[in-house]
Amino acid sequence: MTSVETSPAKGTEAGVLLEARGISKSFGGVHALSEADFICREGEIHALLGANGAGKSTLVKILSGVHQPDAGTIRIAGEEATFSGPADAAAKGVATVFQELSLFTHLSVAQNIMIGHEPTGALGQINRKHMRATVKGLFENLGITHLDPEALISELSLADRQLVEIFKALSRRPRLLILDEGTSALGRKEVERLFELLRKLAKSGTSVVFISHRMSEIREFVDRMSIFRNGRHVASVNASECSDEEIVEMMLGERVERAFPQRNVVAADARPLLEVDHLSGGTRINDVSFSVRRGEVVGIAGLEGQGQGELLLALFGAYRRLTGEIRVDGKPVRLGTPWRAKKAGIVLIPEDRKTEGLILPMSVRENISFATLPKYGSFGFVLPARERAFVEEMIARLSVRVGSMEQPARSLSGGNQQKLVIAKWLDAGSDIFLFYDPTRGIDVGTKHAFYELITDLTKQGKAVVLYTTEPVELIGLCHRVLIMDDGAMVTELTGADITEENILAASLGLKRKAPNGSAGSPVNRGARP
Repeated sequence: MTSVETSPAKGTEAGVLLEARGISKSFGGVHALSEADFICREGEIHALLGANGAGKSTLVKILSGVHQPDAGTIRIAGEEATFSGPADAAAKGVATVFQELSLFTHLSVAQNIMIGHEPTGALGQINRKHMRATVKGLFENLGITHLDPEALISELSLADRQLVEIFKALSRRPRLLILDEGTSALGRKEVERLFELLRKLAKSGTSVVFISHRMSEIREFVDRMSIFRNGRHVASVNASECSDEEIVEMMLGERVERAFPQRNVVAADARPLLEVDHLSGGTRINDVSFSVRRGEVVGIAGLEGQGQGELLLALFGAYRRLTGEIRVDGKPVRLGTPWRAKKAGIVLIPEDRKTEGLILPMSVRENISFATLPKYGSFGFVLPARERAFVEEMIARLSVRVGSMEQPARSLSGGNQQKLVIAKWLDAGSDIFLFYDPTRGIDVGTKHAFYELITDLTKQGKAVVLYTTEPVELIGLCHRVLIMDDGAMVTELTGADITEENILAASLGLKRKAPNGSAGSPVNRGARP
């Protein structure tokens, strides 16, 4: 590692667009930022890195006018700036794509993108034709052909909603564009197209601040990076001058010696805990058969949109009209509602923690205890001491960084929110855990904690089904990986065959030699693997 700038140079530099100095912010006694500095130059793509709770999102919200700092100064192109709110920040050239999507689901794609600055005609009426043409032009710049400007947001996938959020920011032609995990739900091709556009913007002088926990994106697309830890600026460095290990060490203040824990050993004669036979239905589930044994992690992979998410939702009772059979511990179960799935011992950690996993205005305590509330009561009344004891146990067990269990869940960082989603199920008596891309938008250190948790669940005899968009997690955590294509299971990979090359090849329908000489086994739909 060379040329690490441990503190941005004092005084406004030539070519600096954004300069933040001595920024401090506290929430209820918790110091989110402590005299933090940050500099972003004109026309650069600058990554902001740090563990969950390091202060990244708080800094972004201050730069976006959502929060006002307790202390410190902000300069835009050398001029001191204060933001009374997001509209004020936008008027001064700062556009932000937050981790929390802020779309109106009952409005169209075009209406959401142009909201607040719609083109108008002579009489002040919205010129819908011009609006559609403007949005279509934005799509063409990024090579997006599948999005319909007239489609309702409620009809879109999470990935497409995230694209709309990005276009909403770009439509304002900002001087400073901030992406807070703005690519976390996007596929590889969408990310590449997005960064092609960001490079064009950077060449024209627009600065981009980019928060991501995907190191591959940072390595490939970012010019410089700044690392934060515990609310303070630790270092700024050119992206090419630090190894991944050095970055993690600066983020955490220590080395992470092992990315993935040792897998649980599954007994050869272990019985299947979950069995799925010829399951069809939902939006895209086509004659799916597989099983998961006690203590086993089975990964679900494939190209995006091949039915992986729908399968997890079906197993959690989200779809009523299914054919085939599902057995738990050898006994047929009839799902059809999440309540029935929970009763059968099946729980889901969903794709979108903010809208599907948590009730954000409610407190940390309420979110953790909500799923098992009857356990902490007597004669229909909740016993506060019993409830608080459980919540305190879960906060300690999962190392949730929280000032008070009574603070709203929305005030926590993304990683700590995800811990709440998992915490509420740990005392539910569940044996089958369905994980839907659980580490999306989470830092390296918190990811490691989740890997430990998944391994601990298997050591307790639980069964885990894991769908993730990170191939390295399939390789590091799973005993078997099942590839889906067009809603059906097409290939099974085990042991040394579980490689990124084989996962991609199987997803594309290609054959590739594996270390043991095989190319992956086709799934026998009626057999118990």
